[in-house]
Amino acid sequence: MRPRKDDEVLVDVLDVLLRDGAIVRADVIVSVADIPLIGIKLTAAIAGMETMTEYGLFEEWDLERRRSAITRRQYGRRDPEVDRSEAISVGSHSSN
Repeated sequence: MRPRKDDEVLVDVLDVLLRDGAIVRADVIVSVADIPLIGIKLTAAIAGMETMTEYGLFEEWDLERRRSAITRRQYGRRDPEVDRSEAISVGSHSSN
């Protein structure tokens, strides 16, 4: 692929990032007068959610979102566990 200057390049880069993903790693050492004070090791995964879940990242988040969506469709509200805990806390508060 030859470099080119047009607006489609950004779209192509975003397409590759979302479809295939990328891992960015950086090591930073903050030093004063050649004395290292702070070391920072950073790792970031950048990809679309479909790619992330395909590689096993955010599986728990994805399952929770799907369960919440099913619950909303079935009951027409949020998670029934949340509603039940709110009712219990309101009931126990009013009985004191």
